[in-house]
Amino acid sequence: MFSRLRSDIQCILDRDPAARSKWEVVTCYPGLHAIVLHRASHWLWQRELHWLARFLSQFARWMTGIEIHPGAVIGQGVFIDHGMGVVIGETAEVGDGCTIYQGVTLGGTSLYKGTKRHPTLGRNVVVSAGAKVLGGFTVGDDAKVGSNAVVIKPVPAGATAVGIPARIIQAEDSARREEVAAKMGFSAYGITANDDPLSQAMRGLIDNAASQEHQIALLWQAIEKLAPQQKDCVPLDAQTTESFEREKLTQLVGK
Repeated sequence: MFSRLRSDIQCILDRDPAARSKWEVVTCYPGLHAIVLHRASHWLWQRELHWLARFLSQFARWMTGIEIHPGAVIGQGVFIDHGMGVVIGETAEVGDGCTIYQGVTLGGTSLYKGTKRHPTLGRNVVVSAGAKVLGGFTVGDDAKVGSNAVVIKPVPAGATAVGIPARIIQAEDSARREEVAAKMGFSAYGITANDDPLSQAMRGLIDNAASQEHQIALLWQAIEKLAPQQKDCVPLDAQTTESFEREKLTQLVGK
């Protein structure tokens, strides 16, 4: 028990730059308190002391603002950062090394008892602030869920889910992923500035449109040079200069 507690404390020190000492983590981190109390309530739940388990989980909710059903399975090294408003349902499973931020819901969409209603998080998954993961599917190892995303379908290992409903950004080859991870270290809040696929697609369209306008302007300029005496070859409305506001549009969709 104490070795597991030491592991939980160390994972917080490793992932939260605001944590200055073990004593601070033990006394001031509600995520740690919620995990420790959940282990006790889960132990009671497994022995069919359901009311007592629920009462203890309700006490933990009152103390920490984090609601974990005693039937949920929580792995080792799980870090619930800040934690206020986190809800983890009865059939949820959270793998080792996961990080969950404030306002996250691991919820269900089914009303049938005895079924797998809540999600399963693989190892080292990051679920960012305000995200909702709803349903009895799996979020693969090393996946990330962006802030305020609403995930209603499985997320492959190593991928990132962003948006409402969540769009899946497939990870590139594992070598590149490991290289980026080594440079960046732990990815706080599970998302980087260039992860949104719609913004990436819009930037691609903007670049393509700007390139086409540039090519058209060059063609009209070449025609003018090749036939300087034949004014009729170049229409009056021919666009020989570029007017495409590329930078303005790029700023609108986000850099």
